[in-house]
Amino acid sequence: MSDLEDRIRALPKVELHQHVDGSIPLDVTWELMRHYRLNPTESKDEMRRRLELQPEEEGTLLAYLDKMHYPLWITQFYENISQVTEAIVDDAAAAGVKTLELRYSPVIHTFAGLTPRQSIRAVLSGMNRARRRHPMKLGLVVIAMRQHGPHIAKILARQAIAEAQHLHVRTGVVGFDIAGPERGNPPRLFKSSYEIARLGRLGVTAHAGEDAPPEYVWQAVDELGATRVGHGCSAAQDPELLRRLARDRIVVECCVSSNYHTGAVRPGARHPIHAFLEAGVPVAVCSDNTTVSRTDQVRESARLAEAIGFEAVAQIHGAAEEFCFIRPETALKEGDDV
Repeated sequence: MSDLEDRIRALPKVELHQHVDGSIPLDVTWELMRHYRLNPTESKDEMRRRLELQPEEEGTLLAYLDKMHYPLWITQFYENISQVTEAIVDDAAAAGVKTLELRYSPVIHTFAGLTPRQSIRAVLSGMNRARRRHPMKLGLVVIAMRQHGPHIAKILARQAIAEAQHLHVRTGVVGFDIAGPERGNPPRLFKSSYEIARLGRLGVTAHAGEDAPPEYVWQAVDELGATRVGHGCSAAQDPELLRRLARDRIVVECCVSSNYHTGAVRPGARHPIHAFLEAGVPVAVCSDNTTVSRTDQVRESARLAEAIGFEAVAQIHGAAEEFCFIRPETALKEGDDV
């Protein structure tokens, strides 16, 4: 390990954009698949190729998303969901993450009979178990998938509020998000669900500008009231939008490796994070899907530090803490749990 990576690992880091489905450690997925005799391959190395994006597969969002369907075979059951979440938190702690928000779409984990709320509680169970071992700030951001439509999004916003951090003693839901195929599913369609989430005192973010034009980022900010934007790559093309993001201190959750892997940024092109920093837009260094992108918070931060320096990356992580949705001080005290 390089000296830079050693320094990065020791740095207290803030992770604001990491998905559960794409971050389950390979060993955990392999163990559960073999337990249920669901492993589609005979060796773990073969399975690795199906879970991690290979160099020859880089450049398309479809190939990237295809890596996430195998974990869904095992994450349809409460204890399995809890177990994989606990493992994800363990890995983040080992990488020196001190503030961790995980993202999760409950609906795609309900095919075996769990309700959306049970699906949410399964993740929170794993986070709470892991928190006993790690002195971390933890919170869950619930995702509504665009392809499921605005009505399902409203249902999920209500379910998310039922598990909100400020209504419980334990770790809870802290935010609301939309993700999934952008084109043809503009943010404005989900305005009602975001109004519900805000009324329920959840932080609001939105995947926007990863595979769609700047107009989708404008909508996320103006129509949904998002205070953070996931990926936001196309925003770098719009000078007026950059000024707006900088003026209103709207954070772009930047996932450098993932953006190259999905084709959101062309190979060899300068990543938009540099344009955001030059325009004064606040950013967060994020890993998106640690397993699919073969990365973690140390690698993502070190990659950026090689371009802008260690001190600049340390400053980004320090500032990102201000924008996290986790507010432990708002949680109920022991004995007051509802």
